[in-house]
Amino acid sequence: MKVYIGSDHGAKNLEKDLYDYLKSKNIDVETITLEVMDDNDDYTDYAYLLGKKVLEDKDNLGILICRDGIGMSIVANKIKGLLCARVLSEKEAVKAKNHSGANVIALGSENGLSLEENYKIVDAFIENEYPTEERRIRRKNKIIQIEAGTYNEL
Repeated sequence: MKVYIGSDHGAKNLEKDLYDYLKSKNIDVETITLEVMDDNDDYTDYAYLLGKKVLEDKDNLGILICRDGIGMSIVANKIKGLLCARVLSEKEAVKAKNHSGANVIALGSENGLSLEENYKIVDAFIENEYPTEERRIRRKNKIIQIEAGTYNEL
């Protein structure tokens, strides 16, 4: 498993803190960078590049960060094969992965959470498993069908 972290100019400090934290735990982590990074960079570019990296291996995970996490999550969910949840708590991170099968989470650098709370969110996301209960697998498969345009309406 490899964890990719991508952030725009508004979240570079949190990106660095999370990168250092994951490295200290001996987790294989890589940041997504662009050739030109400044105050005019677009979160869309980071989300797209991170999405491509996450999809290279089914075990890869992604963490996207912008000021609020909303834009990043919207972009990530447009990429076929990504399931991204914007999360604000450890509990939401567990549910994102374990209930819905998310392979990417989106965080906000201005979400009002402490660094320690962000660490707990990231730990919960990485350490929890994908859905194993039949109902959760069924729901995830329906999401995939909707994405593929093969969902049979009720």
